[in-house]
Amino acid sequence: MRCVLAAKMKAFFEVLEQFYKKVLLGATLENESQEYIFYLNPAVLAQDCSTAASPECSNRHGVQGRHQPPSTTLGTISVVSVCLKRHSPTCSAREIMLLQLTVIKVMITRILSVETDFHAKEKYRDIITILLKSSDIDSTLTCMFQNSDKLLCHMAAKCLALLLYFQMREEIALSNSWIAFCKTNLSEYPENEKAVYCLWTLTFIIKEIFKDTCSQKTEILKQFLTLFDTAFEVFYNSLFSQHFESCQDTSKIINSLICSLELLELLIASRVHLKLHFTCQRILFLKPSCVLGVITWPVQAFVKRRFIIFIKKCLLWKVGEDLCRGSGPALMPPDQHLGVDMLALADAVLQAVDLGLLRTLSVHGKPPFFGGDEVQPAHERVPSPDHVILRAASLLIIKSLEIKFQNCASANEMKVGLQNFMAELLTFLKPHLQPSLQPHNACEWISRVFIEQDDDMVEAARASLGIYLTLIRECKAAESLTQEKETCNHHTHEYGYNPHCIFLFLLKNIGFDASVLLDFLISSETCFLEYFVKYLKLLQKDWTDFFTICKYFDVTKSKDNINICACSPSLIQDTSSNQTELRPSAALGNHRNARASGSWVSDASSKPLNQLVMPKETPATLLADSPSPPRASQSLVDYDSSDDSEVEGTDQRSANIKQVSLHQEAVKKFQDTVGTSGEEKEVSLQPQSRPLVPKQSNILFSVDWDTVPNNVSEVGLSSKTLKCFEELQGAVYRLQKKNLFPYNPTALLKLLKRIGAIYNESMNAL
Repeated sequence: MRCVLAAKMKAFFEVLEQFYKKVLLGATLENESQEYIFYLNPAVLAQDCSTAASPECSNRHGVQGRHQPPSTTLGTISVVSVCLKRHSPTCSAREIMLLQLTVIKVMITRILSVETDFHAKEKYRDIITILLKSSDIDSTLTCMFQNSDKLLCHMAAKCLALLLYFQMREEIALSNSWIAFCKTNLSEYPENEKAVYCLWTLTFIIKEIFKDTCSQKTEILKQFLTLFDTAFEVFYNSLFSQHFESCQDTSKIINSLICSLELLELLIASRVHLKLHFTCQRILFLKPSCVLGVITWPVQAFVKRRFIIFIKKCLLWKVGEDLCRGSGPALMPPDQHLGVDMLALADAVLQAVDLGLLRTLSVHGKPPFFGGDEVQPAHERVPSPDHVILRAASLLIIKSLEIKFQNCASANEMKVGLQNFMAELLTFLKPHLQPSLQPHNACEWISRVFIEQDDDMVEAARASLGIYLTLIRECKAAESLTQEKETCNHHTHEYGYNPHCIFLFLLKNIGFDASVLLDFLISSETCFLEYFVKYLKLLQKDWTDFFTICKYFDVTKSKDNINICACSPSLIQDTSSNQTELRPSAALGNHRNARASGSWVSDASSKPLNQLVMPKETPATLLADSPSPPRASQSLVDYDSSDDSEVEGTDQRSANIKQVSLHQEAVKKFQDTVGTSGEEKEVSLQPQSRPLVPKQSNILFSVDWDTVPNNVSEVGLSSKTLKCFEELQGAVYRLQKKNLFPYNPTALLKLLKRIGAIYNESMNAL
């Protein structure tokens, strides 16, 4: 009997395996659709595989053997179901059931694929439709969630998600029993521990919606979220209101936290990529303290890490990029709630930091290795901090401050916020950076913390530049302009957000290598294009401050390291002096200003940095030479006049919405930041049909190296920087000439040319 049973089991498996191979290849099936249903119904084996099935599930399984194949080539083993149900070993039943689920999964994937042959696709669609109508397969798969076999649970959840998505796509009504199952379990958490199974299924379904290329995916998601919007909100409140310390089985809570975090990320990603505004998509922003509170729980470090990285992605508006990369739809315009939601999240982060959030983070931990986290006894473990946590915490604060300051009423409010939160951040970072940060070069913190993560480093530099531009703008609008400027300049160095210092440290990290900057410009993985253009526009107007920092950089550098702000936490002068501070000034547009700057720079080496001064300028002159106030971001091709070229687009919320996968992400940011000048209309973000190469003399600059003094220490760093710019400009021009650059960089080349002209004028004046 056992031999006969084994033979029939083997025959059943072989038929199913042949079925699988045909579907995997996308081949058309010859037999009638009804003949395949028996071999796809997991209920034939579900009771044998399940070790924890409820009586309700057992009753359902008892009626599932009714679909027998006709007497065809597939019908030679038609009685195997009874034998399998009564006598089959668990391992064999498990293997057959996993293959059944795999065939269903591959078949639906083939239906959704545009590459599948039309006739084969119609056959697969007919088989799945009959399977859904002739059996209670969703209930069968739901019961498998309780199986102790984790692989079987995972496959059941994934298969059920595909079946449910197929039903929504084909406009087949979803099973009321499954909808009730999910709503009940989500609403009754934590008393009902089955909620995690619902989270699995919901997560898989939304992933499938993102993967699909059909045009109705927004409507499908809308239909789906309508069913569970209220239930998920109830679950969210229950999950994050628990007292972790009083829970007996913390592993179940951690499992629920991780599953809910993945679903929450998908929900927010669907808001980014699809124009929907359900409560479940906004719940994080409506109640941000719930998620932030988990970071203060006494949970494992990896849980805190997952949550802090998730919040960082939300602030950068990059949520879901790993889940949707390459398959997600184009971004929609920002929704009406975005500004309010981002401000609410930023406020919640800053409030949590004010209450001691950073002090709850465990930065010390075991260093990760490919083979595990244990070190052989003969080797000594080198203690090192968790740089992922350091980077994420730093970006949380700097990005929250940037968003907050966009809604601040005064420069004083900004300065108080910077003083409190940047001091807290620098205090948090200093013990973990070796060699530790020195008080006189706090601007180095970005390069030190983010040296291993280019995209985060550029995001931090861009956020700090945004803070600087906002603060300077408010300082210029203040009545006591000179005093406000002095305080602003003091803050930039003392609290580590001076844009020139940050940019110079970035160049130092890459060895002033223009090819690295070129990679950054072309890459879609960073926002360097937007940051670089904004910085170049600032540099045109702030050249004097930049040159002063370069000069002091040169005279204070040592053999092994470079300090930009080495002798003073600020560039502010002594209060007893009658002269003003070193401050952002005009872009040396005429020889008089160039000579003035050269006169005080020439003897800079004999004075401390806080005594380097410039002749006083009137507030009117400062306002005239300053960057114009920002306005809403505009496309490069929509310039009204050349006067618009100095208008800075600083609406970061709109810019952040344009975080698109592939190269369009960086290119769209270029539209918002490069400027709004009539002379820059050549910039086009469409692929070039032919090389757009203006005359070289009108685009490229060349540094007049004959004017550089023999004593390189006088202008060493500025010369290095301009040499790097010159090489970058040449490389971009050559690529553009061969039509190999991904966008038309004419405006960028003109910005670099202007910087070169300013440099040459300043060198001629020395």
